[in-house]
Amino acid sequence: MSSHSEITDLERVCIIVNLGLGSKVMQAAKKYGISGGTVVLGKGTIKSRLLELLALSDVRKEIVFMVGHKKTVDQALEQLDMKFKFHKPNHGIAFTTSVCQVIGSSSCKSDYIKEERGVDPIMYHAITVIVEKGNAEYVIDAATEAGSKGGTIMNARGSGIHETSKLFSMEIEPEKEVVMILSEKDSTEPIVSAIKKKLKIDEPGNGIIFIQDVNKTYGLYK
Repeated sequence: MSSHSEITDLERVCIIVNLGLGSKVMQAAKKYGISGGTVVLGKGTIKSRLLELLALSDVRKEIVFMVGHKKTVDQALEQLDMKFKFHKPNHGIAFTTSVCQVIGSSSCKSDYIKEERGVDPIMYHAITVIVEKGNAEYVIDAATEAGSKGGTIMNARGSGIHETSKLFSMEIEPEKEVVMILSEKDSTEPIVSAIKKKLKIDEPGNGIIFIQDVNKTYGLYK
């Protein structure tokens, strides 16, 4: 979980908002200098006994991924926070992580790696867990038991060497679920350990976990 000693001036922005707001966030971000991005459907997990009784504990979300230069990203996020009020509870979450290199995007080319910029203390980690479809809830359960406040689940497809099966002599790629969890730095290890134990991640084909340092956050509450 150590940071790289060299990084570029590029950052990835991840913004999690309620269904229907993803395109609006991207349109606003374009005005503030971030030229494009990708919107992914997902669902958030809210641990509330009342919401569970009302069958409202799973909230549909849109996750916006964008990449830009750090100065542009910082300025854009300030404007997006003012517009969408991430600083208020339940209005969304935004965070950034460092990017080593971007290929295929003319708007944020960075073919070089420069010396590390000023060292800011890392307070949060982004934990990403990729598991077979149907196992995401177990990931959330394990993480919650270890102190996580919840996470966001996205659907995906895998193509690893252990993941393919055959149907009528045709290879198919089974669906996957991607779980994204933000954790305070000191909570990362117990959360990851709980997920590894519950999902048996160390066994081949059971899943993958990777952890990234989070540079800046909006909308996180203890």
